[in-house]
Amino acid sequence: MATLNEGELPGQNDEVCRVDVHLHSTGLWSASEARNFLSYALPRLQLQLALIFLLTQCLHFLFRRLYMPRLISEVMAGVILGKTFLGAIPHFSDTLFPEEAEIFIDLLSKIGFMFFMFLAGVKMDPSMVTKTGAKAWTLGISAMLVPVSVGLMVSNMTEDKLPLYRRPAISSAISTLYLIPFPVIATLLVDLKIMNTELGRLALAATLVGDLLSTAASFLVGNVRLKFLGWQSSNVAQIFVLSLALIAVIIFCTRVASLWIIKRTPEGKSVKGIYVALIACAVLASAILSDNVGLQYQFGPFLLGLSVPDGPPLGSTLVERLDTFISGLFAPLLMAYCGLELNLFEVFDVGYLRTLWSVISIEILTKFAAVFVPAVLCRMPIRDAVALSFIMMAQGIVEIALYHNNFKNQTIDSDTFTALVESVLAIATISYVVVRLVHDYSRRYTGYQKRNILHTAYNAELRVLACAHRQDDALATIKLLETSNPARESPIAVYALNLVELVGRATPLLINHRLGQKVTSSGSRSQQMIEVFQSFEQQYSGLVSVQVFTAMSLQKFMHHDICSLAFDKLASLIILPFHRKWNQNGKIVFDNNALRNVNRQVLETAPCSVAVLVDRRKINHEPSAMQSPYHVGVLFLGGDDDREALAYGKRMAKSLGVHLTVVRLVAVDDRNENQWDTVLDTETLKDIKVLSSHQNNIAYREEKVKDGPEAALIANAMEEAFDLIMVGRRHRDDSPLLSGISQWSDLAELGPLGDILASSDIKKPVSVLVVQQQVVKSK
Repeated sequence: MATLNEGELPGQNDEVCRVDVHLHSTGLWSASEARNFLSYALPRLQLQLALIFLLTQCLHFLFRRLYMPRLISEVMAGVILGKTFLGAIPHFSDTLFPEEAEIFIDLLSKIGFMFFMFLAGVKMDPSMVTKTGAKAWTLGISAMLVPVSVGLMVSNMTEDKLPLYRRPAISSAISTLYLIPFPVIATLLVDLKIMNTELGRLALAATLVGDLLSTAASFLVGNVRLKFLGWQSSNVAQIFVLSLALIAVIIFCTRVASLWIIKRTPEGKSVKGIYVALIACAVLASAILSDNVGLQYQFGPFLLGLSVPDGPPLGSTLVERLDTFISGLFAPLLMAYCGLELNLFEVFDVGYLRTLWSVISIEILTKFAAVFVPAVLCRMPIRDAVALSFIMMAQGIVEIALYHNNFKNQTIDSDTFTALVESVLAIATISYVVVRLVHDYSRRYTGYQKRNILHTAYNAELRVLACAHRQDDALATIKLLETSNPARESPIAVYALNLVELVGRATPLLINHRLGQKVTSSGSRSQQMIEVFQSFEQQYSGLVSVQVFTAMSLQKFMHHDICSLAFDKLASLIILPFHRKWNQNGKIVFDNNALRNVNRQVLETAPCSVAVLVDRRKINHEPSAMQSPYHVGVLFLGGDDDREALAYGKRMAKSLGVHLTVVRLVAVDDRNENQWDTVLDTETLKDIKVLSSHQNNIAYREEKVKDGPEAALIANAMEEAFDLIMVGRRHRDDSPLLSGISQWSDLAELGPLGDILASSDIKKPVSVLVVQQQVVKSK
């Protein structure tokens, strides 16, 4: 103990108090060091991390077979190492988890939570709020307002029945229970592999609306509460202004810097490591600034992540570099740290816990009803409404982090903290299991709205996803789009997807060329594709808008890129190139079975209508063969797909340069015809019959057919008269129009007539479009 000399004031002495912190040992070579190495901070921390990570992985290996979320394994690892189990062994906690070492795990867990929130923001698309319809806004607002209102009533009812020191705990629990944290919902959807479904997108959109509104409300209420606590108005205003300024600076600076990084990143390349390191430093800086202006420390990193453009190259690189390390180690560390604080066998106030669990149950049931009732009123299927309700009431790392922060601040006691964490684990498990049981995973890209040509108004924008593996595919698709009559009253939005097989790297890429990424060389296939479609856009300026993408992935996963992009862009039609190509002599020069499998998988999972384009333009190609008018024939047997093909043909016939002929095949004797399909076919053809009597470029005729061979003869005869023949892919299995030929089809993905028209024996320059209408599964 330092002593003061006579006349010396405290603080004037040069001597200071010092504490020796044993950071790392000199090794395990000596027996004394081997016994005492846990008294050093660094090896003890390394052993703690190793035990937590190993135990978490082992538990997850077991629990995932019971369809339990990873959160359970992470918290239970802490529970096993904590006071509940191993911590009850004498000297175990004092040796492995002493109180003086708690600061290191606490610090690392908070850093992990910062980066977890940052990555959650990176994966989000804030523009989704402006793109969502009334359904998402209704669900998001209801999911936030109804639990808040009920929570306030429950809080007022329970406060009078509880002692004064218990009331802050109940208020804190209610204020966390009504939250709808986007990172938790997004993580759940990723784990369930339904992120790209319409149910998942609706859940994300509604959650984003509710999360942003609740964040804004909490921000405003927090500032108002400071005024009621006796803070001066000037101080409250200063905090408010500083918070808004910080939000604006983070958004503006991050956006500008992100776009600059994207433009400096060559096409197909990952973002440089120096940029990733600088962004990581910015995450830590934003957390410090947020904490200093009065916001929660994780708010800054989350806002920073929101401001980073999602997807490649920057967003995907950040997720690729950081996600495994953060999600695999640091974020679980926070959950395990919370588990260390729990003691499941100590209960001090059973009556209070009964009240707390009643409050939790009321809030959870209210949140479920606040989503389920509006979803049903919006005409969602009951099973999807149930799944959506459980998704949006799910809880996870955000709630546990908030409870842990309140526990450290002594707002809640150990009993409350234990009960609240148990409730999070129970709700997370129930939500995960119920959604797995209720949701139909075969409807991954199936939507609730009709996305096809038949139900797209003529004066509305037609959205088309055009896929291409080669430049010939792009040219054939552009010819088809030119025939589709782009006009000011019926514009066409084209999303051109250049499909490239992934070679030499493990990570797939989706490049949006509109973001301004540098192209590696002017002669690259992507650049050639961009120039082809840009030329098409310039030729039809104001009538056609084009956005070009390049997808680099393994061929067995290409259909996911196609369906996901069509789903994102709300496309009504996907145009796929046929897997065979012909030369001028009619000889097949390209036949790729892997591309055929891609087409088959897209036809099975597409969120909209699909058309397979068989391109024979090169056969006997002569200038005279391209003269106007362009003759289009529709072979109509009946059914959804034929009605879709006819709707496309009607759109083409709006152009005077296209001559449309509809050939309807009528069975001589069809005893098993579907009456409803017959009514729909008749109504669809009624319009064509009227138009054919008023327009010279539309013709309609009927052919009576006895069986499949006669239908095949008519189809073959059409090869001579048309430049393009359109036919539906699917028809009734028992249709007499196809009897005798349906079982001999070589290319089942084209249907019986499509298979005949795509035959390698045809030597005419006639192209074929096989159409499949959007598959909508009702529940």
